[in-house]
Amino acid sequence: MKRQYETLLLEERGAVDHLTLNRPESLNALNPTMVDELRNYFRDLATRPDRRIVVLKGAGRAFCAGLDLKAEESHALDTVQQGLAFQRSIAEIYIAMRRCPQPIVTLINGAACGGGLSLVLASDIRIASTTVKMNCAYIRVGLGGCDMGSSYFLPRLVGSALASELILTGKFINAERSLKLGLVSQVVEPEDLDAAAEEDIQLMLGNSPLGLRLSKEALNVNIDIGSLEAAIALEDRNQILCSQSKDGKEGMTAFAERRAPHYQDV
Repeated sequence: MKRQYETLLLEERGAVDHLTLNRPESLNALNPTMVDELRNYFRDLATRPDRRIVVLKGAGRAFCAGLDLKAEESHALDTVQQGLAFQRSIAEIYIAMRRCPQPIVTLINGAACGGGLSLVLASDIRIASTTVKMNCAYIRVGLGGCDMGSSYFLPRLVGSALASELILTGKFINAERSLKLGLVSQVVEPEDLDAAAEEDIQLMLGNSPLGLRLSKEALNVNIDIGSLEAAIALEDRNQILCSQSKDGKEGMTAFAERRAPHYQDV
């Protein structure tokens, strides 16, 4: 049974989830309800192998303007303990995004600020529209510039020098610079965002389900791994797991027979 949300729209198209942040009147800012719904959604994916890919986007003219500082619940934090608990509840979204086995394709339109930028950074494939403006907004509201995984994701994506520039200044970067920095893989017109993702989606759906899940796992683990030998050991383990599965045998047989494979996730 498909779950109903207050702040999200979920459309299942075959094995692909199309998840839309749906608070356009607030530029899809993260209020406590959206925080809870996003965290629970991405956590639940760990037990949903039938869902193979997630496409994430924002309704209206922005992707996500970050934390909703106007929400009353965001200010009702009277103690350090309450503040830390709320902070951690938001951070768990990004951890769950990296842990879930499904690749996440994020389509970015308009503003992606603060926690919205971190949603982009925690994704696997990022496609931007020409309207994109992104920044590490945290430092611009009296907080530290390192928040919601930004100090982890940005240096790994663009290097420490550029990450320092973005985190310490909070400056906006547009679509053109985002592409040059490697933050996004494509820039297209706003009306072409969905179409731009379709090629990648279809190619991923044409790969074995186990191979796709283990590939995301290896990419995330090996970016922090201590040695080449350890990285190769994980790759070797994954290849043997895949090759001994029925889908692995089907993939090799289909290649030899020059036909499309028929995968069943077995």
